[in-house]
Amino acid sequence: MSYTALYRKFRPQDFEDVKGQDHIVTALKNQVKANRLGHAYLFTGTRGTGKTTVAKILAKAVNCEHPVDGSPCNECETCKRIAEGSSMNVFEIDAASNNSVSNIRDIVEEVAYSPTEGKYKVYIIDEVHMLSASAFAALLKTLEEPPAYVIFILATTEVHMIPITILSRCQRYDFRRISIDTIAGRLQELMVKENISVEDKAFRYVAKAADGSMRDALSLLDQCIAFYLGENLTYDKVLQVLGAVDNEIFSQLLRHVLQHDVTGAIGVLEEMVVQGRDLNQFVIEFTWYMRNLMLVKSDTNMEDVLEVSSEHMALLKEEAAMVGDETLMRYVRIFSELSNQIRQSSQKRVLIEIALIKLCRPQMEQDYEAIVDRLDVVEHKIEEGVPVMVQQASAGTVNPGLSGAGASAVQKKDLPDAMPEEVQKLCREWKQIVSGSSGLLRQALLSAYPTVNEQNQLMLVYDEPLGAKSINSSILASEDTMADLEAMVEEAIGKHVPIVVKVNTSGAASSQLYTNAVDYFAKVANIEIEEEDF
Repeated sequence: MSYTALYRKFRPQDFEDVKGQDHIVTALKNQVKANRLGHAYLFTGTRGTGKTTVAKILAKAVNCEHPVDGSPCNECETCKRIAEGSSMNVFEIDAASNNSVSNIRDIVEEVAYSPTEGKYKVYIIDEVHMLSASAFAALLKTLEEPPAYVIFILATTEVHMIPITILSRCQRYDFRRISIDTIAGRLQELMVKENISVEDKAFRYVAKAADGSMRDALSLLDQCIAFYLGENLTYDKVLQVLGAVDNEIFSQLLRHVLQHDVTGAIGVLEEMVVQGRDLNQFVIEFTWYMRNLMLVKSDTNMEDVLEVSSEHMALLKEEAAMVGDETLMRYVRIFSELSNQIRQSSQKRVLIEIALIKLCRPQMEQDYEAIVDRLDVVEHKIEEGVPVMVQQASAGTVNPGLSGAGASAVQKKDLPDAMPEEVQKLCREWKQIVSGSSGLLRQALLSAYPTVNEQNQLMLVYDEPLGAKSINSSILASEDTMADLEAMVEEAIGKHVPIVVKVNTSGAASSQLYTNAVDYFAKVANIEIEEEDF
C-alpha cells in the first residue's frame, strides 16, 4: 500500500478528535443530539483549522444510524460510505473550479430529489467565495428555502467576499487559529502512535512555524521525518530542514546592528545564505524577534505571552535594555516594508543587504525615528569621548546645530599635533576630506589651494581677493565655521592641525607656486603673500 501523508492519515473522524475548536464542536453536537439542525452553515477561518474536516464529520453525524453523543459511530454502513467518499447523499464541491452559474443550477436541480439512503443530502461547497456573482444569485433562493432533507455547508477563508445576502441565510461559525500548545500536544500524541522519537522543543518549533494550522504542522513534521528517516528528530534537525534561523543568529545580527557594524551584519547574512536558509522566512522571523523585544520593553512579565524559554527570555531582556523604543520601531518598520517587497523579488539578498545598511546607518533616512537614532549615536560617542563632527544641513547654513565652539567642547581628550608629513598628506587628499561638507562651504573649501607653511599649519591659499563682497570671505570670516573646519580635519586624520587662510597676490596660480611646502619659502621668497585681516 502506498504511503499516506500524516495530515490525511490522521484526519479526525469524529468530533472528539477535533482540536482547538471546542466552541464549534459543542454547538454542533448539541444540534445533532436535539435534532435542531440548521439548513445552511458557513464555516470560516484560516487554512488548516478544520473547516472541511468538521463539515464531513457533521455530514456523517446527521446521517449516522447509531450516533454516539452527537458524534458519528464510524461503524455503520452510512458512516463508512461517507468516509470513503462513495455516498450518494454527501456532495463535496470545489467552488474554485466549479464557480459558474451552470454548476449551481445543477445543484438546484439535484436538491429536488430526496436522499436514496440516510436522512439528509449534504452539500459541502469549499472555497465558496470563488463563486461568481451570478452563481451566488442562482444559489440564493435555494439556500434560503431548501427542502427539509437538504443541508448546505459553505466553507471559506475569505468571508469578506461573501455577499451579505448569503451570510444572512447561514449559521456562521468562525474557526480560530489553533494554539501552539494544542498543536504541539496533538503532534506528540500522533508520533507516539507512529513510534517516532521527536524532541519536545522540535514539536513546539513546528507548531509555531505552522502559524495556527494543524494541517501545516503535520505537513512540516512529515517533511522533517522524511529527511531524517529512522533517526531521532531534534530541534537542530528541524531547523536544518525548514531552512529556519535560530534565535542565537538573530541576537548576533541585532548586536551588530546596534553597534552600527555593517560588515558584521552582512557577514551574518552571508553565513545564512551559504547554509541555504530561506531568506523570506529569515525576514519574517527577524521581524518577529524585534516584535518580541518591543513586548519585553513594554512589560517585563511577558513569559506567558511570548511562549519562550527562560534562557531566551533572559536574552531578550538584556537586548531590550540596549535599544531605544523609537530605534526599535524604526527597525520593525524597515523589515515590515522589506517583507512586502521581497515576496516577488528575484534579488532577495540585495534587498536584505540594503535594509541592514539602513538599520546600521540611520543618516540614510530623514524621518523622525531615524533622527532619534542618529542622536542616540551622537550621545553614545560623546559619552565615550569620541570627537563629533558637525555637518551642515543645507546650503548657506554655517551652523545647523552645534557651533564650532560647541563641537570642540564635546572632545573630552586633546589630540596630538600632526607631523609635517601628515599635513602634506592632508593637502594631497583635500578634495576627499572636504567632500563631507555641503553647500557654499564645500565650494569655498574646494576653491582654495591647500599647502603647509613653516609653522606646520594647514594654509588655504586663494588666488582671488577675499574682499568684503566675496562669498568665500563671508563664509570663512566666521570663527564658528573655522572651528567646525578644524574639527572636520581632526576627525579625518585623528590629529590637531591649525588652519590659516592666505591670499596669493603674485599674479601666478597657486597650483604652480606651492608644489612643495618647503620649496615655496626657500625658492619663491620674493612673492608677496598677505594674510587677510577679517
